[in-house]
Amino acid sequence: MDREELLREMTRTVEELRAFNSIGKTLTSTLDIREVLAIIMQKISELMKPHNWSLLLLDEKSSELYFEIAVGQGADKLKELRLAVGEGVAGWVAKEGKPVLVADAHQDERWCKKVDELTNYNTRSILCVPLVARGDVLGVIELVNAEANSFSAADLRLLESLADYAAIAIENARNFLRVQELTVTDDVTSLYNSRYLHEMLQGEFERSRRYDLTFSVIFFDLDFFKNVNDEHGHLCGSKLLKEVGDLVRANLRTVDIPTRYGGDEFVIILPQTTKMQALHVTRRLRLALNERVFLTSEDMQVRVTASFGVSNFPVDTGDKDSVLRMADEAMYHVKESTRDGIQIADPAITPKKANAK
Repeated sequence: MDREELLREMTRTVEELRAFNSIGKTLTSTLDIREVLAIIMQKISELMKPHNWSLLLLDEKSSELYFEIAVGQGADKLKELRLAVGEGVAGWVAKEGKPVLVADAHQDERWCKKVDELTNYNTRSILCVPLVARGDVLGVIELVNAEANSFSAADLRLLESLADYAAIAIENARNFLRVQELTVTDDVTSLYNSRYLHEMLQGEFERSRRYDLTFSVIFFDLDFFKNVNDEHGHLCGSKLLKEVGDLVRANLRTVDIPTRYGGDEFVIILPQTTKMQALHVTRRLRLALNERVFLTSEDMQVRVTASFGVSNFPVDTGDKDSVLRMADEAMYHVKESTRDGIQIADPAITPKKANAK
């Protein structure tokens, strides 16, 4: 090795150590996965200078890879593209959990043209490594160039090291997210819990008041739920609540906030929803509940109904706590009369809640 080559190697080693130090500091200072991954991909770009590169994460439910980060020609066209595990070089790496250096993609049977056709790019060299945490493949990092034989074994080793940092960042962020979810999620229904309800109610109240918006609240309680527990046991009662939670979620928008308030009581916050719109949503929920047969997986045929109350900010009240209380009182008005019905909020409604279950 001559002097110039030795100097180049030493310079690259120093740059790599600086990159690892920068990434390490970022990992210990934040749990924001996008911030950490952005730093990692920036260092990959600086050290290896690929034409196009991407970080794909594995969707465990669909067994597909999706582009979390993509940089280079046609990157904006990759947002909706998904690759099956085993499809293309990236899919092969995700399936096998092994890194790969492809000198000429056109001569490799694992390469597929789907991405090139979409981005109008001509891939020749590929460097792809798995993101592995505790033996599980989380995704892959893939670098591509338009010239053959443009990556080296040293590039592969460096990318593997950087991928280890990326895998740690992803796992840490996901674990943190799971902990956060546990603090705001009801363990029976997987809906949000009452603690989260009050936080979101405060936020929606402040946002609506600031921007002159409206929002509605649905409060509902299952009728005669105690009979289900008495006849079939509390385990079946919990399964019924879970199925009700699934039904509620399936009939709402992604922006709506469904919560289990406690027992067999549920509260839904409907952002930017008028009182009439909320009434339509409530009628749809009531119909879906009435038509559903529950606990069929337990060889049972259980049907339930519910009593619903609906209130609106600012039509019914300009107070955050009152909008929840008025929906609750409207619901109890149904509970004391017909059950299996809907009542919109009315300041004159002040039902007695004793023996209303």
